[in-house]
Amino acid sequence: MKIDTVFLVAVAAMALASYACRVGGYVLMGYIPITPRVQAALKAIPLGVMIGIVTPSVAAGRVPEIAGLAAVVAAMKLTRNDLVAALGGAAIVALCRWAGL
Repeated sequence: MKIDTVFLVAVAAMALASYACRVGGYVLMGYIPITPRVQAALKAIPLGVMIGIVTPSVAAGRVPEIAGLAAVVAAMKLTRNDLVAALGGAAIVALCRWAGL
């Protein structure tokens, strides 16, 4: 199996860009005073990202995605744990797809 040089360069460039974004965020946030308002905004970012990822799938109206969303809501009500809810929702979607729904 031969690996193309252009592919390796592209992967290396993407890895470097990803690392630069992560490090750059920490460096830039070092210059911003963390007020309660900024802290609240930073805590809200993961929720906004998850909503942006999930909304198009749920809007399509397919059974696995709607069942997964219901599982996430139920898990959050019961456990108040983001990780448990996300894993539970992903598991329900996977099971529904495996079952052919």
